Amino acid sequence: MSADALYQRGFQHRCNGEYAPAQELFQQALRLDPNHKPSLLQSALILGFTGDFDGSLAALSTLHQRFPTDDEILYELAMTQMMLGEDELACSNFRTILARNPDHEKAQQQIAYC
Repeated sequence: MSADALYQRGFQHRCNGEYAPAQELFQQALRLDPNHKPSLLQSALILGFTGDFDGSLAALSTLHQRFPTDDEILYELAMTQMMLGEDELACSNFRTILARNPDHEKAQQQIAYC
């Protein structure tokens, strides 16, 4: 099975709130392709969904360092920062996204809280 196919199966579990099997499928995808960005991102998000907010923040920060121009990763990092009370960092990241992509709807919505 390909990394993309494993990711799709994992994402379905994630959408159903089945985080353990989702995480296992994302990890399987990453064993096939250690740079599979969707699996890296979802693995980082699941940490937060399961209560490891610091782990999620650290993983998202690492992903942002690896992929500095990826607005989806930066948006998820900013959302996690906002949730953890790091409002100034979050707002700065929303502004960065909007400077690169003024039509980014989710960042437009969130900047209203800054």
